[in-house]
Amino acid sequence: MNRERVAWIVCVTVLALFALQVPGSMAARDDDYAFVRKLVDIHRQVAVNYVENVDEDKLRDGAIDGMMSNLDPFSVYIPPAEQEGFDRMLEGSFKGVGIQLDMTDDGKVEVVTPIDDSPALKAGVMAGDVVLKVNGESIEGLKINDVIKKIAGPLDSQVTLTVRHTTGEEATLSMTRQEIVVPTVKGYGRKSDNSWDFYISTDPKIGYMRITQFTPDTFEKLKNALVGAEADINKPETYKGLIGDGMKALILDLRYNPGGRLDQAIQVVDMFIDKGVIVSTRGRNRPEQKVEAKAEGTLPYFPMVVLVNEHSASASEIVAGSLMDNKRALVMGTRSYGKGSVQEIMPLESKGGELKLTVAYYYLPSGRLVHKKKDAKDWGVEPQVIIPMDEAAAANAMRERLSAELMHRPTTGPSTQPSMIMSTTQPIDPQLDSALKTMIGYVIFQGDRFTSAATRATTQPAH
Repeated sequence: MNRERVAWIVCVTVLALFALQVPGSMAARDDDYAFVRKLVDIHRQVAVNYVENVDEDKLRDGAIDGMMSNLDPFSVYIPPAEQEGFDRMLEGSFKGVGIQLDMTDDGKVEVVTPIDDSPALKAGVMAGDVVLKVNGESIEGLKINDVIKKIAGPLDSQVTLTVRHTTGEEATLSMTRQEIVVPTVKGYGRKSDNSWDFYISTDPKIGYMRITQFTPDTFEKLKNALVGAEADINKPETYKGLIGDGMKALILDLRYNPGGRLDQAIQVVDMFIDKGVIVSTRGRNRPEQKVEAKAEGTLPYFPMVVLVNEHSASASEIVAGSLMDNKRALVMGTRSYGKGSVQEIMPLESKGGELKLTVAYYYLPSGRLVHKKKDAKDWGVEPQVIIPMDEAAAANAMRERLSAELMHRPTTGPSTQPSMIMSTTQPIDPQLDSALKTMIGYVIFQGDRFTSAATRATTQPAH
């Protein structure tokens, strides 16, 4: 029995079993059979008559890639050889250069954001960059998975990316592939002992936390910083951390956050609200599911600002949008990215890899669709206070932020730092500066104790 006949019998058998499980008309099943027959016929003709020998594995993968290419860029086939790396990335670590990529409507491969402390960020890759070449070879016309494969490689090996910045300038950047462990919760800077300093202002005490990505331990890291690792979140008398230290307000920075685990985003929102819808999902073959907040484990109230920008995506949009719709936080910055689709990982039989498939969309409590569909004019999270930043300002702010995070501060206190609040000079980070001024103003309005204008001048500058 030749291999084409074997392939045909296997395909028909699989479809017959599938037909017993999936509802649908007989006509739909007939269409499935016709498709498989056509695919087998094409495979036979190529295998027998093509001018040169063909790689069977590449033919099969190409057939799958062709089918997936007609869907959104987030629906992909993950072959068995890449499953381990994909699973590690979901857990917050992977081998590579540390960039999140997306494909635009016109087929360009764009950097959503470089990951903090990654080789890509240190080499100069910026959010919004368009990747033009990998190791000197053009990637024009390649699918995003093929680009990722070109960038990937053994640990400690070199890779060169040619990118076009949003300013129009092109740059060729070299970096060394490393094991990327994603730090998910960061402070405003470093203390002298290299631990995170979570205060952007010490009088009044304004906390600052930046979530870089939602991985399996993000909620725990955030909770521990707010109440302490040993505290019982349901017993305020046990609180340590920022809340136990008398924090008056919090700035939660979700800019450049590409998203990640939805369950972590839900837990983060649930920590700040005691009732109401957090998020809902629904799709063509997925009934609507609403996630409701629980009173248990809700932190005491304090004013909050959430910062987003055009590179805040997915789970970060859920957190910002849900806190805004539930009237728990003021959202400032610029409109978010608009990646509001739900993917499920579907293992394939016979160790055939996995399918990451978009099955539904996220909807905020207000009913707003987060996802940016083709030709959409409204998407993502629209901040209540819009603070635009041009590319030069964004680049300066990112450089200052990276510098503050990598360098040890000389003291744990901010008193040696000049105050952007009291200064008339242009702030390096207008969005963060505005958030800080808003929080200080709110605390003052609520009657928090201040000693003098000189005391207020101890506030740190916004990066």
